[in-house]
Amino acid sequence: MPKTIWIAAVVSLGGFLFGFDAAIIAGVVGSVETLFNLNDIQKGWVVSSPSFAAMISMLSAGAISNIFGRKRVLIWVAVLYTLSALTSALATSYEMLYMARMVGGLAFGAALVLAPMYIAEVANAESRGKLVSIQQLNIVIGFSAAYFCSYYLNQASSSGSGIINEENAWRWMLGVEMMPAVVYLIFLNFVPNSPRWLMLKNREEKAHNVLERLHGESRAKDEFEEIKSSLQNNQSTKKARITDLLHPSLKYVMLVAIVLGVLQQITGINAVFFYATSIFEQTGIGTDAAFAQSIIVGLINVVFTILVMVLIDRMGRRPLLLIGVAGIAISMLVTSYGFKQATYQLTTENIIELEGLSEDQFQGVVNIEYANDLAFTKAVKKALGDQVFKQHRGEILKAGAHMNAYLILFGILGFVASFAFSLGPVMWVMLSELFPNKVRALAIGAIGFINSFTSWLIQQIFPWEISTFGNATTYFIFALFGIIGFILMYRLLPETKGKSLEELEEMLVTKN
Repeated sequence: MPKTIWIAAVVSLGGFLFGFDAAIIAGVVGSVETLFNLNDIQKGWVVSSPSFAAMISMLSAGAISNIFGRKRVLIWVAVLYTLSALTSALATSYEMLYMARMVGGLAFGAALVLAPMYIAEVANAESRGKLVSIQQLNIVIGFSAAYFCSYYLNQASSSGSGIINEENAWRWMLGVEMMPAVVYLIFLNFVPNSPRWLMLKNREEKAHNVLERLHGESRAKDEFEEIKSSLQNNQSTKKARITDLLHPSLKYVMLVAIVLGVLQQITGINAVFFYATSIFEQTGIGTDAAFAQSIIVGLINVVFTILVMVLIDRMGRRPLLLIGVAGIAISMLVTSYGFKQATYQLTTENIIELEGLSEDQFQGVVNIEYANDLAFTKAVKKALGDQVFKQHRGEILKAGAHMNAYLILFGILGFVASFAFSLGPVMWVMLSELFPNKVRALAIGAIGFINSFTSWLIQQIFPWEISTFGNATTYFIFALFGIIGFILMYRLLPETKGKSLEELEEMLVTKN
């Protein structure tokens, strides 16, 4: 068990890098939006371009790993992460920045598919849920680390001293990812190949040796025979094709997997994570406080991910998912209500406190109360111009927004806690369990593609949604998706805890 814990921790460091990359952009996007004068679509693309690239690697990573091995492909992943961090930090244009981030997307797309697959293939049935969940724990630790880094670098840049300043702080935020990427690259050289992959390649002696090192001689013999029997019953393993996923025997597990893959993203988790600082700015608390509140998001994420790791092999997958998705829907409704109650008004006294701006610039806006963020933003942009508004957005919203910021914070934190308790880790655990050996890599890659496409779409259109529909409507849409998802999962979800991968194949595929 200690060996498999160590291996799972190392392999899932790719999840840490994904979490770091995902969250660090929340502190970067405001600076690059102003620097490169980005519109809503370009802003969305800077954030979402890694997820777009991840679709390609998610679809192909499983098949490639069947050829070269999970371990070797993960080493390539670490190299891509390192290259992406370096070139992102050195970006001199919008185009260079999103291309560099797409390289990172290729890396994290492959890592998100291969890490849970690899861990499921080295773990025993009793501990598989906990060990696969280490991937999600590393992701959320990466989120927290990024929020801390963003806050620290933002504070350092505000002080005006040292080599970090307001012009280059965003470069430091992106470049610091190189350090954990290099650590990941080094550690991967010390993990074994997956015993199930070795069996696929007819390297039975090496597979047995790996199983012995991981589980002991007695358990290794049983595991070896189970894997061998399963592979013998699936003679087409080496020739698995995408059309195999359409086989009637896989209809049920594919439906469950697609629902999970879409629901994880369509409820808005990456809109919250990738735009956390901008979201909190919208409540009028100011830029510095927005960075600080993002840290709380990261900490809540870690706490509830650890909680689900303790519970997943006790309570089971189904109860955690149902409780969590119900919490997601309720939390988004609370957030929507908080923004719905907001009003906006700039007074003469407010404007005097805005550094670098004068009352003359706000003609037609002063002392007028606006009932929603759309009307307020439109009026201020018309008065100041789009570029000036982007430069001072945090201070303007702090001066003019009147709402219960704590209610919105409560809604966002409840959403993050509910996600971490359910869809975050449990989806990947179930994907690693639902499919038979012969198509597992291909199926997880296909679902990963769907998951990544949904994630990309949400990230890409989120700035446009906020600008077009406003905050209240946007979060209400997320809540509706949560409600629909709960109904579907209540009707569809099986329970997979405590069963070997071969037993699950018999229960979910062979008998269906």
